[in-house]
Amino acid sequence: MTRSWWRTAVGVLLTAVMLFPVYWMINVSLTPPGRMRKSPPDFLPTAPTFDGYARVLDEQLPYFGTSVLIASGTVVLTLAVAAPAAYSLAKLRPRGRRSLGFVLLVAQMIPGIIMALGFYGMYVRLGITNTLWGLIFADSTIAVPFAVLILAAFMASVPDELVAAARIDGAGALRVFWSVVLPVSRNGIVTAALFAFLWAWSDFVFATTLDSGGELQPLTLGIYRYIGNNNQEWNAIMATAVVASLPAAVLLVLAQRFVAAGITAGAVRD
Repeated sequence: MTRSWWRTAVGVLLTAVMLFPVYWMINVSLTPPGRMRKSPPDFLPTAPTFDGYARVLDEQLPYFGTSVLIASGTVVLTLAVAAPAAYSLAKLRPRGRRSLGFVLLVAQMIPGIIMALGFYGMYVRLGITNTLWGLIFADSTIAVPFAVLILAAFMASVPDELVAAARIDGAGALRVFWSVVLPVSRNGIVTAALFAFLWAWSDFVFATTLDSGGELQPLTLGIYRYIGNNNQEWNAIMATAVVASLPAAVLLVLAQRFVAAGITAGAVRD
């Protein structure tokens, strides 16, 4: 009983420490600009104001909509590429699949700024800077390697007997993938889609490099507009950050059980 009490206390303490930045973000979003530089700072919003949230509704909704489009497009493109690739690695077992898996791991270690600079030179030649499709493609290059690894591990756990039975019934490789393996891999698909959405939703490096001059810009650039050399509008910044965090938080709560099952599948070896 004593050990259980201490574990609960330690868990609550660690949770409070990890969630404190979230609380402080909400606190600052409700703090009037005139009290920002007060020392010591207000740890509770004693005179709360919703001016920051009013500015979000007035100024940030177009950025919000653009981020939704980019993140949704990234999810679609990522799954369209990663799901067939993962099926090939897991069930068709081509030669060199282990080497390809290693390459996918290495691809995730490349710093985003290096990839952004490479994309910029290519996009300038193609004339697709400051476009939604350019950002969707760039964000997908970050999400695809992770999605392939997650989905390949999950599809490898699909019983070969199930695939063999479908082939005996006359199903080809494409039909087996679409009608058998893909539905069974729902948890892995949700996991890959969620991480692809979150990466695209929170991207700043690709956005500021490839789309800083476009008419349609994501929310991360909308927040950046509030920051200047002599002016940091922390009230509006934090209010926008709170609003921007809500979709990610809702998706994480809704997809929690799928994500847990999808990540656990990564422990399965073929």
